[in-house]
Amino acid sequence: MTAPSAPASPKSFPVTWDELHRHARALAWRLAELGPWQGIVAVTRGGLVPAAIVARELDIRLIDTVCVASYDDRQRGEVAVLKAVSGDGSGWLMIDDLVDTGHTARVVREMLPKAHFATVYAKPAGRPLVDTFITEVSQDTWIVFPWDSEAETQAPPDGSGPDHPAAKAPRR
Repeated sequence: MTAPSAPASPKSFPVTWDELHRHARALAWRLAELGPWQGIVAVTRGGLVPAAIVARELDIRLIDTVCVASYDDRQRGEVAVLKAVSGDGSGWLMIDDLVDTGHTARVVREMLPKAHFATVYAKPAGRPLVDTFITEVSQDTWIVFPWDSEAETQAPPDGSGPDHPAAKAPRR
C-alpha cells in the first residue's frame, strides 16, 4: 500500500519534522491536564509518530495500536481493520495525526467509544469526532507530512557535493 498522493487542486500545507514535533508536544501538554491515562492507542500508521511524542511527554509506556487501512492505490476506499484492540477505551488516549473527513475516525471511535480521541490536525468534516486537537486547517487543504515528502539534498555551502568536479574525479 502506498501513501495517498495530494489531489491536484487543494492548498498544500507542508509540515516539517520540527513543526510536527512542536505540535505533538503541544497536544501532550493539553492532554496532561485531562489525565491520568492508562495508555495510548496509536492509529496506524499516521498516529505512530505523534503517539510516540505524546507518550514521551506524558511518561506513558503502555502503547498499543489499532491498525487500519483506508487508502488503496492512492484512492480512499473502505476502512479495513487490520488489527483491533479489546476493551471500550476507558482511561486510554487514542492518537492520530489527522482527522480529515471522519471516514477512519468513525471506525476507530466505534471500536473504542470511551477513549479520548486526540489528533494533531483536524479538518472541519472530521473535527466533531475528536475530543482534542491542536491545529485546524480548511477541508480543501492537503497536509503533507514529513514522512510523505522526499527529502531534498542540498549542496554544501562550499559548492562541494555529488555534482562538484572533485567528487567525480577518480580516487587514488
